[in-house]
Amino acid sequence: MTDWRELSARASFASHRLIGWIYWDPVAVEGCAELGLDVPGAYYITSRCAPLAPAGHQAVAAAYYSISPAFIEFSMALAEQRTSYAAIAAVRDRAVVAGLHDYVPEICDGLAALADPLWAAADALPVSGRVLFAAHRQQPRPDDPLLSAWLAVNCIREWRGDTHFAILAAEDVSATQAGLLHNAMLNYPPDWIPRSRGSDDAALAAAMNDLEERGQATGGRVNAAGLALRDDIEARTDRICERAWRHLGPELTQTYLDLVEPVGGRLVARIDATAGPEWMPAARHRRTDPAPAPATEGNAR
Repeated sequence: MTDWRELSARASFASHRLIGWIYWDPVAVEGCAELGLDVPGAYYITSRCAPLAPAGHQAVAAAYYSISPAFIEFSMALAEQRTSYAAIAAVRDRAVVAGLHDYVPEICDGLAALADPLWAAADALPVSGRVLFAAHRQQPRPDDPLLSAWLAVNCIREWRGDTHFAILAAEDVSATQAGLLHNAMLNYPPDWIPRSRGSDDAALAAAMNDLEERGQATGGRVNAAGLALRDDIEARTDRICERAWRHLGPELTQTYLDLVEPVGGRLVARIDATAGPEWMPAARHRRTDPAPAPATEGNAR
């Protein structure tokens, strides 16, 4: 019998790795800097939100959940002053294809062959409450099957993100608290994740104070009850997100895993080399010993 919970968790984790490197890829970052997005983090914000951008920065901030609304507003204003979202997406797409061929050439043909079934899985997902997913899914689909497959995985990943944020909202977990709980789950340097997303000292203090009142933190640190809540949120996310992989089916899901899992570490190493060893926390395993907190710039999920 297929263990869909395990497959969902594995496929989601592999998808974070397949997608995440592009947000710090030098080719994409430099290409968008040439368009005028020369502020660290602005490429990430605007390339990911491009399909939803017409709704405005407040809608994008709502969809991103835990990233600084002020930085989102700034990044989108910069894009609207200097370039177009279509141009940003085109830079990203070219960098995706070039990067996959350069960094993980052995998976390109196999991934391209999965484009149609991956889109079928994305199209089978319900749109209700998944605004960022819906915005991505309605975009034109490219002729290049490799890029098309990558974009389909990105749609499925955004559906998971929307689902995860809905669970956080249902638990009344604030943007800063989401970062604090994730930070504790991964055993990251203190406050790294929420600070990387724009939370300041005042926001951190208020969020931690509230967690302590709820019994989910003690002495300024997330405690066992807080970790149990975060683990439960992750398990609930995995359970709901079985839907996409069930539609893909056990054989093709395993084919996808056989392609992406062996190269996932290599793609995360690209993030390490281009941004640093903490960025894209969703693509990283829990640490046993946290590293010292490095200097950070910009915002990221």
